[in-house]
Amino acid sequence: MDHYVPAAARIRFRYYWRPSNTVPCMQLLFDFLPVIAFFVAYKLANIYVATLVIIIATILQVSIHWLRTRRVNPMHLVTAGLVLVFGGLTLAIHDPVFIMWKPTIVDWLFAAAFMASQWRPFGGRPLVQRLMTSTDATLSLSPAIWRRLNMAWVVFFLVMGAVNVVVFRNFDESTWVNFKLFGMLGLTFVFIIAQGLWIASRTHTP
Repeated sequence: MDHYVPAAARIRFRYYWRPSNTVPCMQLLFDFLPVIAFFVAYKLANIYVATLVIIIATILQVSIHWLRTRRVNPMHLVTAGLVLVFGGLTLAIHDPVFIMWKPTIVDWLFAAAFMASQWRPFGGRPLVQRLMTSTDATLSLSPAIWRRLNMAWVVFFLVMGAVNVVVFRNFDESTWVNFKLFGMLGLTFVFIIAQGLWIASRTHTP
């Protein structure tokens, strides 16, 4: 999983299946733009050109977000740092395995961050609650439900990271690139819809 966590964690669906206006689905597309650029570059050239493209696209993504908001999204920044490290290793050593490992490392770091956020030394407030209530103050869930939702994201990140390893170790490079875009994006949308329905069954907002 790459750059869609902030938008995905905040998106919820109302009972009548309209996305919340506070976080437009276009944000999810913006988070996925580097992955889309990677996919297009791979289809037009090769894995090394695609790696260079995703490095440039990720830097642009962080820059555009800062220009629009005058803030740096921490999750974008973490992802950008890992893209630079693993992408740089791929280009320097000429071995695509490094860029293939990057989505897994990102997912597992996010899983650790969501898990740690529940502990008192890290604020004692689930990270998913901080993300969602920062854009929708009307959303009110009990502490127990917030913890369950947070743990759902932890499990999601762990599973996505593991699935990425399975794909790049057992299938060819082209299959992995297709999965990186279509598989990860599709699974994320399914998870978002499931999250929205779960929240809707436990709360009502006008």
